[in-house]
Amino acid sequence: MNKVVAGADEAIKDITDGVTIMLGGFGLCGIPENCIAALVKKGVGNLTCISNNAGVDDFGIGLMLKQKQVKKMISSYVGENAEFERQLLSGELQVELIPQGTLATRCLATGYGMPAIFTPAGVGTEVAEGKEVRQFNGKDYLLELAFEADFALVKAWKGDTQGNLIYKETARNFNPLMAMAGKVTIAEVEILVPEGELDPDAVHTPGIYVHRIFQGTDYEKRIEQRTVRKRN
Repeated sequence: MNKVVAGADEAIKDITDGVTIMLGGFGLCGIPENCIAALVKKGVGNLTCISNNAGVDDFGIGLMLKQKQVKKMISSYVGENAEFERQLLSGELQVELIPQGTLATRCLATGYGMPAIFTPAGVGTEVAEGKEVRQFNGKDYLLELAFEADFALVKAWKGDTQGNLIYKETARNFNPLMAMAGKVTIAEVEILVPEGELDPDAVHTPGIYVHRIFQGTDYEKRIEQRTVRKRN
């Protein structure tokens, strides 16, 4: 089955108001830039977004926040976005903050078909409010539910027409987990090759998880925080 679509606009054409979307990436590394731009262009709103972060004010998910397209953010770190902070404090935006390992494992549970996990992260904190606590071997664990995501938008370095994906270096972050977890997974790649050209041993996400794939363009790959040594 050839899963290639013409571009981001076609790939996200059935994303409508009110759906839940997973967006891969860590900070600004490995984010689905083209899909985000297409969502901004389309103007779809009332979205629930599951992502490690909320981007920055003028890049990534921050562009969607600026247009008030996001109803709720489910994230583990949101500290680089002033507009996010403003919407949170004003009550315009619903926010669920999750320990990063819990966020990753809830994605993984969805991909594995598991309804829930038990984790020690958050026990005794605000994270545990309203959640079941169960003891195993004398230690308390929280019950955390797997996610229900209508779409997963991921970005890979290379892919083939069957949807097999290879991520490059640190861009192999939340992308593989979220690719497994979407009811519909859309992948944008820098390099798209014919079926059979990828080394099977190098594939990180098998094509069985991917429903649509396209070759992206004009990647900015912005660096969120640049730290360099002083010259001698």
